[in-house]
Amino acid sequence: MTKASLSTESFLAAASFQETTRVLTEAAVTGAKDKLIGLKENVIIGKLIPAGTGYLKRLERAEQLRLAAQVQAERLGEAEAIEEAARAFLGVGAGSDDDDSMLLPFAGGAD
Repeated sequence: MTKASLSTESFLAAASFQETTRVLTEAAVTGAKDKLIGLKENVIIGKLIPAGTGYLKRLERAEQLRLAAQVQAERLGEAEAIEEAARAFLGVGAGSDDDDSMLLPFAGGAD
């Protein structure tokens, strides 16, 4: 098991078994970087271990997206209500032959 642990890509995991000084010295001299993928190296440095499904994070993200869509829909509804009120105020009818879209800054102009 010792040889297997020393041959791992993580020098922190390898150093946790035997030849700690040699493994860490070699890593320092070669400029090795540990990607902290495994459980052992994350526990050694006190980082949250890469475990779990991530389901809670996905639920939170889905809720954020749902709320953002709701806010966007409300804003769109408000913009449509403002446009309708402006048309009513200006007397612009749905069947009007005049091009009154220039009177309203938010009325179906070029985007």
